[in-house]
Amino acid sequence: MRLDKFICESTELTRSLAKKALHKGDVTCDGEVIKNSSFKVKEGQVVRLAGDIISVVGPRFLMLNKPAETICATFDEVHPTVIDLLDIEKPDDLHIAGRLDIDTTGLVLITTDGQWSHKITSPKKDCGKCYLVTLDDELDAALIDTFAQGIQLKSEDGLTKPAILEIIDSHTARLTITEGKYHQVKRMFAAVGYKVVGLHRESVGQITLDDDLEPGEWRHLTAEEVASV
Repeated sequence: MRLDKFICESTELTRSLAKKALHKGDVTCDGEVIKNSSFKVKEGQVVRLAGDIISVVGPRFLMLNKPAETICATFDEVHPTVIDLLDIEKPDDLHIAGRLDIDTTGLVLITTDGQWSHKITSPKKDCGKCYLVTLDDELDAALIDTFAQGIQLKSEDGLTKPAILEIIDSHTARLTITEGKYHQVKRMFAAVGYKVVGLHRESVGQITLDDDLEPGEWRHLTAEEVASV
């Protein structure tokens, strides 16, 4: 990796500030002062900036327990965002792998890896997203077959992909879908005459929200969780 890029990806410095640090002689590689911004840093070499070792932050994978009234965005002038909840270096490099509505709570996955997040969000990948849903009326057992066949949403050309509905009690169900259409869960239930009054995402694929995370808390994914996608 070019040394100026290495510095930018290891610190908060811009490319121009990295070049100024190089010009001043503040950067060493394996103990040797390097002023050439195009110098190639090899794996295993030790780079120091003003005497401190710096290293490139690798791909990051996080889970967060999203509270209500928080939006899935990197920036918003009105509402707090899920990124605002992260006390982490270089938060601007992160993006959300599958968004939730402002009033929906639960599992949000955040990463720097675009290919990894594509596997979650692309309908072609059939990555299941499981929601705990609270409804305004008593659930009919016939809905299990209806959801399994697909639901016709308003302003959509075809049916949704088959979904798995598990009725927990009279007003609570667990729904697993493999798409991510706009307000999909709420629209699916609205299409069959119900209003969603509570919505909480429990899992994405094989990644389940950690019970130890309180609303607003987060942790890094384990290697096994990352590899499961």
